[in-house]
Amino acid sequence: MPSHLPVIVVGAGAAGLIAAGRAAELGAKVIILEKNKAVGRKLLISGKGRCNITNNGDINTFMENYPGGGRFLYSAFHHFFQPELLQLLKRYGVETKVERGGRIFPASDKASDVVQALLNYARTNGAELRTQTEVLEIWQADGAVKGVKTAEEHIEGYAVIIATGGKSYPATGSTGDGYKWAAALGHTVITPRPALVPLNIQEEWVKELQGLSLKNVAVTLTHGEKVLAKEFGEMLFTHFGVSGPVILTLSRLVVEKENRRELKLHLNLKPALDEEKLDKRLQRDFQKYQRRQLQNALDDLLPKRLIPIVIRLSGIEPAKFVHQITREERHKLVQILLDLGMTVLGPRSLAEAIVTAGGVSLRDVNPRTMESKLVSGLYFAGEILDIDGFTGGYNLQAAFSSGYLAGESAAQR
Repeated sequence: MPSHLPVIVVGAGAAGLIAAGRAAELGAKVIILEKNKAVGRKLLISGKGRCNITNNGDINTFMENYPGGGRFLYSAFHHFFQPELLQLLKRYGVETKVERGGRIFPASDKASDVVQALLNYARTNGAELRTQTEVLEIWQADGAVKGVKTAEEHIEGYAVIIATGGKSYPATGSTGDGYKWAAALGHTVITPRPALVPLNIQEEWVKELQGLSLKNVAVTLTHGEKVLAKEFGEMLFTHFGVSGPVILTLSRLVVEKENRRELKLHLNLKPALDEEKLDKRLQRDFQKYQRRQLQNALDDLLPKRLIPIVIRLSGIEPAKFVHQITREERHKLVQILLDLGMTVLGPRSLAEAIVTAGGVSLRDVNPRTMESKLVSGLYFAGEILDIDGFTGGYNLQAAFSSGYLAGESAAQR
């Protein structure tokens, strides 16, 4: 096929922009098609607008953080991993910093700086960007890709990279278009489902804590008597239940459970203390505030908004003076602080998930090139693939590495 035809990249998110940049850097003519007005919309809201670019763990650490499809990424990671990514971003003006848990962010705390750097990478190497251009169909003949069809025209290309994302946060443009095209071209699409998604909770008191964020807590997920998993870190109460890093990590197990009856979360507010140490700590606080009512004596131990909830669940009268509290009542408080139970109703919808699990089956894609095994010249990159990681920068690194490799492979065809 004549080399003057372009590499067409569909989707200008993390995977698409880096794929376009790499293909253009190697001398390919590149056209990026984006249906939104602006590029990188999901990137802009990632990490609460700060963009958790990657993690400073090694490849083995990364592999442990993909419950879905991580091993497929070995080739991509050996080709383009976090040192190369950080170097590339630095080249385009983005300095970075490492935070707790090895999470890497732009030093400016602005996701927009990352988007701008990726856009500059693509554009300075000659890639052409067309926004508000919706692709309707991938056009192929005789088992090879020929181009794409938009509402306005047919665009010929010798390679097409689909980097349209998953189905989470549809307002950013991730509406599952890529799955439709992949399926139409004969690929198996594993049913998309939410990964890293907040959870609905039955108890009404949870809603009273909306907006309260807790750090350094331990949360255990159980199904009946069985412990499914335990996580330590940050969580957040919402108007429907709970969210935050530890909840999002546990959510995958909730999504996978067909029978969700008897699913419970057990929140340990003081994981650094065992029962005996916490009881002694409580006794010290009670000694210090012995002339106060209980409702005014727990300020050293708990966030203010949590105090009335804990007291209510303990069954102790809030106005009772501390020096009148019995040993049994104190022990009841200790139990609640170490195991605040919540009944899980289920996950929020796929539209609210940070990441989509499922997608184009990895069996249909060559991990060394990201090229389809069914249609020559067709490549997949990013969240459209059946790969999902935990929070901490793993999902974006997967998008960057698969995108870079897809762009390079397409340019070298």
